Amino acid sequence: MIKYMEIANDIRNQIVKGILKPNEQLLFEKDLSKVYSSSKMTIKKALDILVAEGLIVKRRGSGTFVKSINSSEMDKLIVSNQFRGFSALYSGKKIDTEVLVFQVINCDEKIRTKLNLDEEQFVYNIVRVRSVNNVPYVIENTYMPINIIQGLKKAHANSSIYSYIEEDLGLKIQSSHRKISVRKSNSFEQEHLHLEAYDPVAIAEQVAYLENGTAFEYSISVHSYNYFSFETVIIR
Repeated sequence: MIKYMEIANDIRNQIVKGILKPNEQLLFEKDLSKVYSSSKMTIKKALDILVAEGLIVKRRGSGTFVKSINSSEMDKLIVSNQFRGFSALYSGKKIDTEVLVFQVINCDEKIRTKLNLDEEQFVYNIVRVRSVNNVPYVIENTYMPINIIQGLKKAHANSSIYSYIEEDLGLKIQSSHRKISVRKSNSFEQEHLHLEAYDPVAIAEQVAYLENGTAFEYSISVHSYNYFSFETVIIR
């Protein structure tokens, strides 16, 4: 992932988690440069992203401050932050990815239905184990149409596919439909998530959409019960 995106993700996560409070002043750019071992230009790009998102404000002569975000805006931000992808969600931590499968396949009826594809269309089939600080958190099984997510390579799967989609392809990810369930783990999951027999796992089944409404991802993520939580907003 590009460095300024990593920095923006880390600061955003601190705002979402309440580590950085509303109206709290951020460190000056020269100090943030030392914290993140980056140039002032990189820091500026990261802060510009957060300004554009309405999370921070720059006050001439005073510095940069966390915006006073009301509860409704914070609820939306929490949901949005969950959808930024694994690398963004755990920015600031050591993230490792083991790609178990990377291939192009002719999708079956279920995948065609989920992604609204015609017969004979092909998709990437990617299976990855994602770890945080050397601890496996999730097994991701992802399907993406090759005609929409063009040029995807195994190197991208080893880091952040979402960054490739937005930064390299210039596509905007907008929303997802997600279903959460729980069941007992199987032997494959126990091996890769370091679980005991009969330990439970959380299953997140998701269809994700681009800004133009096109479905670009169908995924089934199997999470270790030790490290899974899900936040949502319920509006009457």
